[in-house]
Amino acid sequence: MTGVNKVILLGNLAKNPDVVAFPQNKSNGTAGVVKKASFPVMTSEYRRNRDGERTEHSERHNVVCWYSLAEIAEKILRKGSLVYVEGKLQTRSWEDKEGNKHYITEIIADSFNVIANRNRPDEAPAQEPDPLSTILNNETEPLGDLPF
Repeated sequence: MTGVNKVILLGNLAKNPDVVAFPQNKSNGTAGVVKKASFPVMTSEYRRNRDGERTEHSERHNVVCWYSLAEIAEKILRKGSLVYVEGKLQTRSWEDKEGNKHYITEIIADSFNVIANRNRPDEAPAQEPDPLSTILNNETEPLGDLPF
């Protein structure tokens, strides 16, 4: 029997993605780069304590994107953006210079969707057209009485 390693997050970016490009030699002899984007996503839960007061518990999740997903993250993700992330958990370890072993658990993203994006300070907010106005115009027949 196989296992399931699936993570779904809905939270806000705690900071802009950190992007690193690794040089790669392709099999045809050309050089290229592989990009890695990493960013923390904050999720929050609200609970009531024994006194009935509402309390917040926040959790920080380390998310990593590779290849073209990393390039997309670099272009569109900004601190404060509300994102929906799907991926899998991966734990890795390393030793520091003093020989101490460290562990980190990360979400390796398969996909993400930006639910609400904060604009860069130098960008004006984009005005999206009303979807109905693009379909309906003065020449469109009225819908009349619908049976439902």
